Amino acid sequence: MRQREILVVDDSLSIRKMVEYILHSKGYLTATAKDGQEALEKLVRYPYQLVILDINMPRLDGFGLLKWLRADKRLAGIPVIMLTTENKVSDKAKALELGANCYLNKPFKPSELLKSIHKELEA
Repeated sequence: MRQREILVVDDSLSIRKMVEYILHSKGYLTATAKDGQEALEKLVRYPYQLVILDINMPRLDGFGLLKWLRADKRLAGIPVIMLTTENKVSDKAKALELGANCYLNKPFKPSELLKSIHKELEA
């Protein structure tokens, strides 16, 4: 089986590096993007198996990228896990309404993130 490739999208370098470290320790391949626009450019070139997505980012935020992903027939089926500091019920509801598969708050437990990834990739 081919290794799973995950795109980590967050404007925080420390979060990107931490999530990458967690994923690499479990054998996942990763790519990163610092905002939704950079992620969009990468997704057009390569359809990752899963996207981990923050909400608040410059240029194109997580909601905008999620909306774009779900509207693109080629990429609409990619699972998206929101990983964000936004803990308002309205933000979670909006993300799920736009098509997010899972919504996790920062700070997060690595085990919760890995469990969510496994659930989405094995679904």
